[in-house]
Amino acid sequence: MKTTAETAPAILATAVVPWNDRFEFQEDQFRRQVHTLARELTRHFYVFGTAGEGYAVTESQFDQITRAFWGSAREAQVTPMVGLISLSLPTIIERIQRCYALGFRLFQLSLPSWGALNDREVDRFFAETCGRFPDCQFHHYNLMRTKRLLTSVEYRRLAAAHPNLIAVKNSTTDPAVIADLMTMTPRLRFYITEMGYTIARRTHDVGLLISLASIHPERAKQFVAGTDARRAADVEELKAVVAGLKAAGGKFHIDGAYDKMLYRMSDPTFPLRLLPPYAGATEADFEVFKAAVPAGWRRA
Repeated sequence: MKTTAETAPAILATAVVPWNDRFEFQEDQFRRQVHTLARELTRHFYVFGTAGEGYAVTESQFDQITRAFWGSAREAQVTPMVGLISLSLPTIIERIQRCYALGFRLFQLSLPSWGALNDREVDRFFAETCGRFPDCQFHHYNLMRTKRLLTSVEYRRLAAAHPNLIAVKNSTTDPAVIADLMTMTPRLRFYITEMGYTIARRTHDVGLLISLASIHPERAKQFVAGTDARRAADVEELKAVVAGLKAAGGKFHIDGAYDKMLYRMSDPTFPLRLLPPYAGATEADFEVFKAAVPAGWRRA
């Protein structure tokens, strides 16, 4: 299956994991989330990105959640992707194998983060994932948590070696970084969060790695379909959402704490807990955030 500009999703989203007060997976609530995202926002999303606590789950939790994701994705007729975050390459390989047996063929890679990989180690990592599973497709999440950001230099080499490396996720807002990455389009499809997306869309066809705008699915779709001027105006309003997140959770350092607050704007019953030892938002934190959301980004 080849991804082109015509068939690639315009919006890529995350599903976050609900835990009860005993830190047990809330499968029914997770399945409802999958159906809500599919109905209201996009038919292309993933679990276990940086927002999805893929770094924190046990192997049994990973299997329980991916089984629920596969089942609910089939029900909702969406394209599901599984994120793979581990310090252990053999663990990543084993996770791909188990997901493959379920039916998954789309995966998201993050570099192991114990130490920054050198060029030789980067090449080996992609050879053991993309190269080992040629009938699967892979996105790379290019983020500083892994201690190394890849540039067009590395992507040019990796894309030539691995036809099934199809896309890159990135949260940059740096115009110079964006310009460099765009030299790899259309060979690689780029998904960029709202601020950087607004810059990149002026010149290139890129996808939205939705974050802030997820609080209002209809406006998010208008953001993607609109003009450059419309997006620039929306970004000014979204800066208030950022300020609200900072006011509510400036003490947090885990992405999932913010993403669960964002999704809770769609489901007021969604729990905010993160797996220990990481600290999630409190009810009071969420109320601070909600109060800061501009009126135009509040759902009716």
